[in-house]
Amino acid sequence: MPQTPQENGIALRVWDAPTRQFHWLLSILIGVSWLSGEVGMMAVHTASGLIILTLLVFRLVWGIVGSTTARFSYFVRGPQVVQAYLAGLLRTPIEPLAGHNPAGGLAIVLMLAALAVQAGSGLFANDDIFTEGPLAHLVSKATSDGLTILHKVTFNILLGLISLHLLANLFYLLVKGENLIRPMITGYRPWPAGQAEPQLHFAGPILAFLVLALSILAVWGLVQL
Repeated sequence: MPQTPQENGIALRVWDAPTRQFHWLLSILIGVSWLSGEVGMMAVHTASGLIILTLLVFRLVWGIVGSTTARFSYFVRGPQVVQAYLAGLLRTPIEPLAGHNPAGGLAIVLMLAALAVQAGSGLFANDDIFTEGPLAHLVSKATSDGLTILHKVTFNILLGLISLHLLANLFYLLVKGENLIRPMITGYRPWPAGQAEPQLHFAGPILAFLVLALSILAVWGLVQL
């Protein structure tokens, strides 16, 4: 595992490139989807939504077969663990973790679920004028209208989750002195000297490419229905 010496420890690799690229590309596309929807650029809005759906399929599969820190089995914890972590957050120093902490893991699951509902409902939505989702023809107009409402409501929920995510990052930076954003850019986080390093496996680019290709194929097949 590549490591870079630091004055007070090492730089430990915690995030693989596919996970980081997913994070930042998804962030950009959420902004594109919002802006294109606001200004009525529905072709861009639809394309952005389909790319987001492809990324979600990729992330779901990558969360099963990908690198250690990307796997749901590694960072998803039960409610008691999350509650205990949050209860001690202000009282105790942060223990260095490779990957998401218990609260962050919960936030990731909630955001992915909201995005899945958002992208999924968009497939059946309509704007009552010219544009409808690629699968709107499979359902009745009433069902499409209902899913359009769900599409709009879920976006507000998603905005709330994103806001909490950003506030949490500010809290960790300003109160706990831990920069959670830099590792998602560089792939590395500071690790104390003398502390046991976690044994992490990093999946290779060929596997990432295969998962992405299958994700693209799955979404393409879906919109052909």
